Amino acid sequence: KLPAKGAVLMDAATGTVLYEQNAHEKLHPASVTKVMTMLLVMEALDQGKITLTDTVTASESAAAKGGSQIYLKVGEQMTVETLLKSVAVASANDAACALAEHLAGSEAAFVQKMNQRAKELKMEDTHFVNCTGLDDGEDAKNHLTSAYDIALMSRQLLYYHPSVKNYTTIWMDTVRDGTFGLSNTNKLVRFYSGCTGLKTGYTSQAGFCLSASAM
Repeated sequence: KLPAKGAVLMDAATGTVLYEQNAHEKLHPASVTKVMTMLLVMEALDQGKITLTDTVTASESAAAKGGSQIYLKVGEQMTVETLLKSVAVASANDAACALAEHLAGSEAAFVQKMNQRAKELKMEDTHFVNCTGLDDGEDAKNHLTSAYDIALMSRQLLYYHPSVKNYTTIWMDTVRDGTFGLSNTNKLVRFYSGCTGLKTGYTSQAGFCLSASAM
């Protein structure tokens, strides 16, 4: 028995569940939420709706995000690729919000897309209220998913969009022409051979959360 509220081990190639513990208990996922954010970004890239070189301008709401961030300033411009890397490596909340707004016009509209995609993936334990997993806002208590649903969306991201591993496997990097350093929140990337990601999370409400992948 693992010292965790819920856990699932899934074969990414087949979707077979190899181990489960409280797999469907609805829990707060913290920044593991960003697996869905990255999935929607990767799908938009693969569908040609956006490109890695698109310029994204940081809004006031993106710049105001707390927690892990790259300290975007209002009006600052970065490419989709730089923001995606910042989400994957440093779990940057401001970068996630900027990408959400670029894709859908607003974070609220993007969250609708997150919930629609969750429904399509049969993530029946899941309801998203933001794109970051932050505990901000009264409705954050309704931001819930399960270990099983996290496995579903993680598999969808890794198996169908393997190029995301170009970012999730980075240990250290920089943005802003080398002036701002990124260090991966997932220490397995450095210390576990074969690790391919994927996303860590922590808030006081959620505790420590992890979606880990290896091959």
